[in-house]
Amino acid sequence: MTIFIGLDPGASGGIAWVNGGRMEALPWGETERDTAEQIWSLQAQTPDCFAVIEDCHSMPGQGVSSSFKFGRHLGFLRGCLISLGIPFESVSPSKWQKAMGCMTRGNKNVSKRRAQELFPHLKITHRVADAVLLAEYCRITRARTLAAEAKQ
Repeated sequence: MTIFIGLDPGASGGIAWVNGGRMEALPWGETERDTAEQIWSLQAQTPDCFAVIEDCHSMPGQGVSSSFKFGRHLGFLRGCLISLGIPFESVSPSKWQKAMGCMTRGNKNVSKRRAQELFPHLKITHRVADAVLLAEYCRITRARTLAAEAKQ
């Protein structure tokens, strides 16, 4: 069984995953070690994982320090996936938001509301909303890819 992982690389983001049809989510750990252990524990459950990580960039008006921290965290997450052998795809916010029906235009309440609609049993916070939607995007798109490959 494949575990589908969604990663929101922002400092106030999180990780979400679908395992056997069950969605779970956590905000990032307090340290990089905590974050790495969150990802490692998913890969330890099954070697069959696939991840989607939001492909972001710095924004005009963002401070140099915050841009640097964001880039460092994004690189750290990509390094974790690579070192664990978890295949992944980077996807732009506009692409996954369009697919998930929640063009936020920077308003986190839009993604929080959409994630809560899709997963009413979960406690959705601003920290995990995007990760939840990214994990669901991963599940949907990966299922299509696998179905197309099976037809060939």
